[in-house]
Amino acid sequence: MNFILKRDKTMENKNLNDKITLKNGSELKNRLFKSAMSEQLGDKDHNPTSKLVKLYKAWGDGGIGVSISGNVMIDRTALGEPRNVVLDDKSDADKFRSWTKAGTSNKTHFWAQLNHPGKQSPKFLSKSPVAPSAVSLRGGLKNAFNTPRELTEKEILEIIKKFATSAKFAKEYGFTGVQIHSAHGYLVNQFLSPHHNRREDGWGGSFEKRTRFVVEIYKAMRKKVGNDFPVSIKLNSSDFRDGGFTIEEAIKIAEILDKEGIDLIEISGGSYENPNMMGKPGDEKEGYFIEYAAKIKEKITAPLVLTGGFRSAKGMISALNSGATDMIGIARPLAVETDFPSKVLNDIDYKIYLPHLSTGIKALDSMVMIGLTWYEYQMYRIGKGKKVNPKQNAWSSALQTLWRVGVHAFKQRRA
Repeated sequence: MNFILKRDKTMENKNLNDKITLKNGSELKNRLFKSAMSEQLGDKDHNPTSKLVKLYKAWGDGGIGVSISGNVMIDRTALGEPRNVVLDDKSDADKFRSWTKAGTSNKTHFWAQLNHPGKQSPKFLSKSPVAPSAVSLRGGLKNAFNTPRELTEKEILEIIKKFATSAKFAKEYGFTGVQIHSAHGYLVNQFLSPHHNRREDGWGGSFEKRTRFVVEIYKAMRKKVGNDFPVSIKLNSSDFRDGGFTIEEAIKIAEILDKEGIDLIEISGGSYENPNMMGKPGDEKEGYFIEYAAKIKEKITAPLVLTGGFRSAKGMISALNSGATDMIGIARPLAVETDFPSKVLNDIDYKIYLPHLSTGIKALDSMVMIGLTWYEYQMYRIGKGKKVNPKQNAWSSALQTLWRVGVHAFKQRRA
């Protein structure tokens, strides 16, 4: 497991079944937190489908304490992927309520992850994506993503308003909380990064000005949903690139949001350009960002979630008792075993082994994003009421992706 942190003697009896209470009094039934994954199961109008209903019902019944939705976009003109769900005034309220009813089964908290992609919207979806500054994604990503246009201040204020409106609808339609996506190189993260945000007005330049966007989003959301509704954030521990968002800045923004009243902070890292959140092939380490999380945890009072690489009950318990985190974020194991939470809650020796995926042709693996689409297909099967096929080979997954998504299967939408 490779944890190098000194154990906190005051927390050695902490375990996965422990309840946790947020600042606003909301109680979470255990320490397991489903981190967001790309499901690609929205309909043509970007509403939740019956497949999403069945998928999140399975996860709720599987024992997870908090379940975070995949990207729910706040603007239907700014999508990260073709089948994103969008939550705005054009959304189908009944379809959302069906989804949230399923997602909150078994006393599960179900929170909407609210997001704007900024420049991370592929060419086939955005001819002119927007960003804090007109800075292109680097390397091979230039071929898949257009150079963004710099946002005007009026547009910035409108996006803040849209985040707040989506939060209002989330509460109205039955979600029990929301999460601001400020990680993995999406728009909020772009504003925080000195590489991506080169503005010289009130929204960029100094650290304080770069943090203004996320702070104003949080304040606008809070006004819409009140103090009793959980508002959380997914925050990069680092962008892992020269001139990018650093751990020192992550600590500062966590402290600022903590003082503002944020209910929970999830720590991850990386972006499309540097996808550290995916781990490295063959890496057995659990808790990719645990050293970063520990530094942030020392400075805040809000509960902290660490996401990245957890596969075993012992690894999760070790992380909790290190004092670096209050909850354990898990994602891909849930696309293979929907009852993975129940298994690790009841068996300290339980561990899942995830497949190494490759067609044997590196270029094809990259073209169909086999490390992403294999898991999306398993979620599709769950949503259809079918059993997961953990032995499905990469070739079958590639063909299934082509059948489900069509020509978009061979158009890059991620790194």
